[in-house]
Amino acid sequence: MAAAVLGLIAGTCAGYLVQAGREPTALPPLSQPKLARAEGGAPPPLSAAQDRKVKADGDLRALLLRKPAGAGEFRPGRATDGWTGLAELADTYGDPADGYGWLLSKEFRRAAVTGWREGTRTVQIRLIQFRQQEVLGAREAAENDDYWARQGGAADSGAIPGTGDGMAYAYRKARTEYGVRQYLARAHAWRGDIEMEIWIDDTGPVPKRAVLDLAERQMERL
Repeated sequence: MAAAVLGLIAGTCAGYLVQAGREPTALPPLSQPKLARAEGGAPPPLSAAQDRKVKADGDLRALLLRKPAGAGEFRPGRATDGWTGLAELADTYGDPADGYGWLLSKEFRRAAVTGWREGTRTVQIRLIQFRQQEVLGAREAAENDDYWARQGGAADSGAIPGTGDGMAYAYRKARTEYGVRQYLARAHAWRGDIEMEIWIDDTGPVPKRAVLDLAERQMERL
C-alpha cells in the first residue's frame, strides 16, 4: 500500500518537472476592432430652457401654469407667495399627523402652489418636489394619489398624455362640504423628482376633458 502511494507521488512530481521544462505556449491575440476617433468638437451644453435639472432646481413656482386671463384670485390653503410648507401640505391629508410623517419618509423637499377662480369653479395646482436620495418620492406620491383617487367613487377617468401613468378623474357624484354641494375632479402625475396634483371644485359636474387639458399643459411645462 505504501509503495503504491509513493509511486503515485513520484509520478505526479515527474509530470510537474516535465511541464516546467517546456517552452510556454503563446496565447492567441485578442480580437478587437479598431475604433475610429470621433471628429469635431463636443456638442454644445443644453440651455437652461432645455436642461430639466436646471429648471427643476430653479424657482419651482416658475413651472406652474399661469392664471388664465380674466380668472379671479384664489389662494389655496395657507400658501404664502406661491409656496406651501410641509405642515400646510400635511393639513390637506385626512390625518395631518400621518400625512406629515409620510411626506417626511418620502423625502419631501418643497412645494409650489397656484390657484384661481372662474365663476363657480376653483382650480388648485401643486408641484411637490422630493429629494430622492433613498426613495423615489415623486413616483410613490403619485402612486399613493392614484390609490386614493380610485377610492373616491364613480368617475370618468383617463390617462394624461405623455406621462406614462398619470391619471385624471372627474367624479360623477357631488359631495357636500360645509353645507355646499361640490363636484370634484383631480389629476396627478410625476416627472423626475416632481409630482403634480390638480384639484378642481365646481357646483356642477366637471368635464373630464377640462381636468385632462390642464394636466397635460402643466406636465408639458415640466
